[in-house]
Order: sequence, then structure tokens, then C-alpha cells
Amino acid sequence: MVPTQRLPASLTPLDVALAALLHRIKPVAPVDLPLADALGWVAADLPTVKARPPCDIAIRDGWALHSRDLVGASSYSPLPLSAAPRWVEAGEAMPKGCDCVIDADCVDQVGPLFQAVAEARPGEGVRRMGEDIAQGNSLSDFVAGRLVRPLDLLIARAAGLEKISVRRPRLRILDIPANSGEALTAKLIADNARAAGAEAVCAKAPGRDAASVARALVSHGCDMLITIGGSGVGRNDATIAALASCGEVTAHGIALEPGRTAAIGIIGNLPVIALPGAPDAALAAWWTLALPALDRLSALWPRHRLTLKLSRKIASSVGISEIVLLEQVEESWLPIAVGDLPLAAIARADAWLVVPGGSEGFAAGVPVEAYMLRE
Repeated sequence: MVPTQRLPASLTPLDVALAALLHRIKPVAPVDLPLADALGWVAADLPTVKARPPCDIAIRDGWALHSRDLVGASSYSPLPLSAAPRWVEAGEAMPKGCDCVIDADCVDQVGPLFQAVAEARPGEGVRRMGEDIAQGNSLSDFVAGRLVRPLDLLIARAAGLEKISVRRPRLRILDIPANSGEALTAKLIADNARAAGAEAVCAKAPGRDAASVARALVSHGCDMLITIGGSGVGRNDATIAALASCGEVTAHGIALEPGRTAAIGIIGNLPVIALPGAPDAALAAWWTLALPALDRLSALWPRHRLTLKLSRKIASSVGISEIVLLEQVEESWLPIAVGDLPLAAIARADAWLVVPGGSEGFAAGVPVEAYMLRE
């Protein structure tokens, strides 16, 4: 008879497992990348830059004047100007003594004489020196600790930078082949990893037996190793045994629903997270274990969360953390799945939260903070 794996008699609380996982993880070293290659990675510290614009500039075509000289001007009461105004184009430096730019039809010319037919406020039509980027400011005020967006690259290019410093954690995702041959979950986690700011390299174990998995666990220059499948208690589930033979199993059996068969461990200094093969269980363990570890590697700011009141109560079992999927309906959260996460509910969800193991859930009308799945 082939022996089967067994989960521990007691499951490890989610917060205990997460603390053990994060304890050894530090941010990866930054690398400098050309701006075109930095999109989607997490920005690190950036240099201080010069003011932009370097002086007051016009932001539209028109007449450059001093606003104080236009007080009282209107179409009913044109105001003669003591000197010919200066015409400026958008982007041009403002002439000395001028603090506004007015449209062409706000000044009438009769022979050599000019008269204003409209007032202007100080700074109208003008961008002040340093208004885009203050003198001595670090671009890290804009992007450090966040995924680099196209707008961040605009700021970097405006500052004259050709490269920026980013953190790019390397994840190796090892798929333990399912009996069905499907790689649905591995592709799901790889897609999530790339969207979260990681470089994800996928590999497939040659088999489900412990020896085959152990050979595939050998590190290939990554910062975190994630296995998919083979962590359960079936006769062909050998991921945990393979991990134990190569390194250390810190916890197997997490008090998380779904995701009870998830595990964490270490091979040398390499953190390892074993995700279940089912998509919903893998997602639950990804959100609660792998994603916080990835955020630690990339020194990412806390991910976007939103607090809204519950439209109906959430009931949960004490002793196990449960994932709840939420849909935003106007200004409230509607729970659409608790513990059991069908794919249709996952696709419909706008956010997720975890009910702590020591809680029986949340009453209707209580404000809860959830992690956003959509921007």
C-alpha cells in the first residue's frame, strides 16, 4: 500500500505562518533600467533633480502683461496700455515684470496704441518655476515604492532622466503536473505575479513523485520559489516531502479556507511557498501569503484598499481564516462568496478580505477594509 501524506493534527494560524515567512525576507537590490523597460516594476530611490520649469513660462499663446496693469479693463471700458505688450508662445519664458498671459482678443490695437479689454489674475496662463518639479526634489516623492506607471515615466522624462532605479523580484513558479494535465492554476499565478510587479519564470516538474519534484526544486537564480499543486494529502502529492528533503518545511497546513494544504518553507536562504493546485485555493494562499512576501521583496507601499459598509453580514467559523469575495454595489460591499470561491464569483469580485481566525464574521452595516482586485 502506498503511504499518503497527512496534514498536521492542528493547522498553523494564518498570521503565524505569514510572520514566519516574512521574517527572513528582505527587499531585493535595485537595478537601473531604461525608462522604456521600467514600466510595471516597483520604483526604488531616485535622484534629486533640477526645477522644472527652470523659470516662469507661458502655457498658452497670448499677450504677456502684469495683472496689476489690467485692473478695471473690460470691453465696455478699454484700458490703454502704457507700452506695447509682449507676445509669447506656449513654453516660452515669461518676460521680466510680467505675471500673466491673456488671449489675443483681450488686447485691441489701434495704430501704435494698445488697449486691454479684459482683466487677468496673477499667474493666469503661466506655469511658475518649479511647479512641475520643485528644485532639489527627489522623484521618489512621485513613484518610490509603487509600480511604475506611464505617468511616472512622463515625470522622469521631463526631469531629463534616461534610467530609473527599480526593484524587480524574480519568482520561479514550478508547476507540479496535475493528473488532468491542465496548467490552469500555474498560468493564473504567473499572470498575477507579473501584474504585481514580479518577473515570473515558469517551469514544470518532470513528475509528481518526490524525487522528480526535488530535482525541480533546485534554485535557478530566483528570489522566491512558488510551487503549484502536489501539496495535499493524496497518494501522488509529494511536494511537501520533496521540500523537506531539499530544505525545511516551516508550516504545512494553514488555517485558511480555501487553501488549507498550502505550505511555507525554505531552501538555503530561498523562501518557498507551496500553493494548492485548485485555482481558488491557490488564489487564497497567493493573496494572503505569497503576495505579502512579494511586496516585502519589492519594498512596495501597501496595496490599495477600500473601506465600505457591508450590505449584509458575513458569518465565519472560529479557528480558521476565511477568504471573502466582495462586489461593490454603490457605496457598500456585497459579499458574494465566503470560504468556497467558484470561478464565476472570482471573475465577478471587485475586492477580497480575510476574516481572521478568531472572528465569527462581521455584522451588516459594519465598515470593513478590503483589498481591491480592480483599479
